[in-house]
Amino acid sequence: MPNSAYYHKKLLPGNLSLMQAEQVLAKHFKKHVLIGVDEAGRGPIAGPVVAAAVVVGVGIGAGLNDSKKLSEKQREKIFKELPNYCKHYSIAEASAQEIDELGILNANFLAMRRALAPIVSSLEEKKQPYKILVDGNLRIREIDEGLQMPIIKGDGRVACIAAASIFAKVHRDRLMAKFSEQFPNYGFEKHKGYGTKAHLEAVKKLGLCEIHRRSFSILPDRGFYASNSI
Repeated sequence: MPNSAYYHKKLLPGNLSLMQAEQVLAKHFKKHVLIGVDEAGRGPIAGPVVAAAVVVGVGIGAGLNDSKKLSEKQREKIFKELPNYCKHYSIAEASAQEIDELGILNANFLAMRRALAPIVSSLEEKKQPYKILVDGNLRIREIDEGLQMPIIKGDGRVACIAAASIFAKVHRDRLMAKFSEQFPNYGFEKHKGYGTKAHLEAVKKLGLCEIHRRSFSILPDRGFYASNSI
């Protein structure tokens, strides 16, 4: 459930850098491995939702931020460098078809669980305790709540979540560029599946393609869309 207490103002005051916040949390949870989780693509009317899970190492931090606050060029540069500073990272998707079947929120959690699975499996095999730091104010469904800590705006506050946000965003943008080759004339390489005016006009002219989310009420004649977020 949403809860303003998840801001953790006492534990993570606003003057901390992303890496300082990471260190505070590492000290707070003692010997636990911190896994940052974030997603990209909940809002578009086409394409998958993508999630990433990250355990950061030493040296990370320069230029790191919430992916939405970075330019595409900055995100691409950091994306290429990030693997050198991560102990573990994993990227996973939930398709448009899964979004239609499950609803966007459940599909989002599915992508997160898929991203977490290889990292969690490795840590559990080594019997290492871990804490999942989730961007936002909700815990991931079907994962023990005690293993999780939601952090509102965590992608701009904690290094491992910021890294996850960049992995997810750049990976999804690249996927949409590939989809633009498979489904030309929709402009996926530009709007990345969001319901822009140009995208809605393309839908009106061409109809829906395989990667459009049919559970979203796409209304090009009225110039907007509504989504099913169950």
